[in-house]
Amino acid sequence: MDTKGIEQMLSVLRSTAAQASGAPASAPAATSGVSDFSEILKNSIDKVNQTQKSANQMAEQLAAGDTSQNLHEVMIALQTASVSFQEMVQVRNKLVSAYQDVMNMQV
Repeated sequence: MDTKGIEQMLSVLRSTAAQASGAPASAPAATSGVSDFSEILKNSIDKVNQTQKSANQMAEQLAAGDTSQNLHEVMIALQTASVSFQEMVQVRNKLVSAYQDVMNMQV
């Protein structure tokens, strides 16, 4: 997963936190940064989705008796899809936690 988008989101959150506390922000939040972050996040979700679809398709072909599918490759693809999904869930949890922290700040 590309960490550039996460770093941009963190800078936006830090800037917002600094503005809420009355301190001058070290780097102003740019609208294009948020747009870039949303595109990166969407691309990451699409990539995880494609990984899951590919792994499921391989498993279905193997179950249907397709001899071109190797059991080891199918199991690795399924495990990769699972790990990718778990990573995406953890990133989502961190983003929700950061959002809740920002929303709970005293102004």
